[in-house]
Amino acid sequence: MSLLNRERVLRAATSSFLARGYGSSVDAIARRAGVAKQTVYEHFPSKDELFKEAVRGLARRVLVALDAEPRDLRATLTRFALAYRRRVLGAQGIAMFRALAPEVPRFRALARSMYAAGAGETVRRLAAYLRKAMDAGQLRRDDPELAAELLMGMLVGQDRIKRLFGVANGKAGDAQRAERIVDCFLRAYRK
Repeated sequence: MSLLNRERVLRAATSSFLARGYGSSVDAIARRAGVAKQTVYEHFPSKDELFKEAVRGLARRVLVALDAEPRDLRATLTRFALAYRRRVLGAQGIAMFRALAPEVPRFRALARSMYAAGAGETVRRLAAYLRKAMDAGQLRRDDPELAAELLMGMLVGQDRIKRLFGVANGKAGDAQRAERIVDCFLRAYRK
């Protein structure tokens, strides 16, 4: 039951932090989880620790898998692009960005570890995939990490800003946009 309560608290905290940011109260989190406030503190010694654990869980949700070998480069990058945009630009991804960005100065070490576990790991995986495509002669030789960062920036950049400001609602034409971005990236990196 203890592990079950811990998971309930963590789910409630994650939802609360996404909706209200760090300003969420432990009382509200306990109510949402259906446990006593003391139960929250049995599992997490402080609100800071609860926030950190919720953030670590969110960071793991951003990771996107890539095929092992670059067989159909465009198709694989398009699948990656769609999945990455869905996670980062979806309602939860935007809520996560809104909740976490203001807390970076307060939780510097957490921000660095979250980057490493989420976006940093995605860059690493994408760079490894692009390196294989470069080695196979499908892409011109370049810095694969920079190429990965450029593609990820193209996939999210202005669209995230639009969604943060409520200018774009997402979904409409998302697949076509992802394909166009991948095609633009490939024009820059194909031999």
